[in-house]
Amino acid sequence: MIRLRQHVSAPKLDDVKVDLTNQLKIIQSQIALKSGATVAVACSSRGITGYDRIVAQTVVALKEMGLHPFIVPAMGSHGGANGHGQVRLLSHLGITEASMGVPIRSSMEVVEISQTQDGLPVYIDKNAFQADYIVPINRIKKHTEFENKDFESGLLKMLAIGLGKQKGAATYHGAMIDYGYARVLLSVAREVLRCTPLLFGIGIVENAYRETARIEAILPEQFEAREKALLKEAKALDIGLPFDQADILIIDEIGKEISGTGFDTKVAGRIGLPLLSAEPATPQIKRIVICNMTDASEGNAIGVGVADFVTRRLVDKIDFKAFYVNSLTGVTPEMGKIPVTLENDRECIMAAGKCVGRILPEKQKVIRIKSTLYLKDIEVSEAYLENICDRNDLEILQNVKPMQFDPDGNLLPIEIN
Repeated sequence: MIRLRQHVSAPKLDDVKVDLTNQLKIIQSQIALKSGATVAVACSSRGITGYDRIVAQTVVALKEMGLHPFIVPAMGSHGGANGHGQVRLLSHLGITEASMGVPIRSSMEVVEISQTQDGLPVYIDKNAFQADYIVPINRIKKHTEFENKDFESGLLKMLAIGLGKQKGAATYHGAMIDYGYARVLLSVAREVLRCTPLLFGIGIVENAYRETARIEAILPEQFEAREKALLKEAKALDIGLPFDQADILIIDEIGKEISGTGFDTKVAGRIGLPLLSAEPATPQIKRIVICNMTDASEGNAIGVGVADFVTRRLVDKIDFKAFYVNSLTGVTPEMGKIPVTLENDRECIMAAGKCVGRILPEKQKVIRIKSTLYLKDIEVSEAYLENICDRNDLEILQNVKPMQFDPDGNLLPIEIN
């Protein structure tokens, strides 16, 4: 294997705190506030860089405005679709009552507030709805299961799926089979915007190296327009695999904080949802090996069904109740299947190599990544060597060296800088 670094344009904010403070001052000058009002700060389950600091700073700013903020998890059915589980997921992100200095009000209770043009009931977290104001905070990025020029994953999706909790997420995902992702999510989000006391939202854009490239406080009436612009920016800054074809893709770990489907299926070139989404044209990957699952996933191995081979240690970590609740809420039983399970990374990789056609092992094109969230430093097999030489965006950090395994037959970690 050869250790590579991908070099891409990666603008970032010099000081996220200063930028967010300025954004919130502008917002405060544009709105009339009820002193002493309560504010539900909606938080997702994603591993957004500096997310705990962004949430904490927003909470402090709301207090300085004379308001009384509290936190609500806005993560659909994650955390085993129960209030305590969602609090635990937030704690993995550094968001706790102690660190934020405000209460966390977490339950799966929802209220029906409206209906969409297609007759779908619109649900919202009861604690959030009972607050005087709501402030969602989320990263804006491409979605792993559909493509749209106006919005994908961000504030609008959080209003629908996140704040809709398990009941809303299940209802909307079921309707997506008939109406498609974009139509359902946008129609629900518009009803939430119309029927709830949204104060503003915080949209975050990250660069290819998962650093904060932009942070923006957005008034409710600007959600759609600004999300469209920020999504375009996020896609322009995104990064994928360095090559469009591979015999084997090795993913060291998947996790709920990495992606809603455990890993970015568009990076891996395989969505695996024939009723909902067409497969991407690139990259073309013959076999996918997933080695492990993050502790922050709390046993929810959603997305693992897309792979071809997984390890015993991953399967042993699965909380099947949480796993199946999330799979069925998303009406994606494909995501809840268990692939061929072997004892360790070495066995999985060797088995994958036997299932890619009559290619000699030394000629097989193999890409290894820590996760789909970290694509700056990766490993590729020596079969790619001739493809690397003419690439100015690829730097060789370490020349050809055999794969390194521990005594249990598992790969030694990729060093991330």
